[in-house]
Amino acid sequence: MIRLDEDALICDLAETYHIYDYRSLPLKTVATLSAGLRDDSRIKLRAVESPVSQDTLLLATIADRVELLRHSFAKDPGKGFVSLVDKILGAKQDKRVVGFETAEEFEKARARIIGG
Repeated sequence: MIRLDEDALICDLAETYHIYDYRSLPLKTVATLSAGLRDDSRIKLRAVESPVSQDTLLLATIADRVELLRHSFAKDPGKGFVSLVDKILGAKQDKRVVGFETAEEFEKARARIIGG
């Protein structure tokens, strides 16, 4: 964890345990205390490469589902729907659906995509 982001670990140890100089402690103690940090601590979020905690992601998912349900009753369902989860996770917004008239068109597009 120290190698991953020492500053985040220092902040988390200071916030949680009021330890301001972790280097004065035995390494085993620091490792034990680091493992005991909450799941939404800076260093643990950094370790799993998540921008937000699981609780926040769950709430965003719930909000997305409710908004999608609301959009399903609109004149043009799905138009204008923006996913909070996609925004939070930085998912690409380009989700175009491509259709083909014939199997040959599909095979040509497939060959172009996979380089064959």
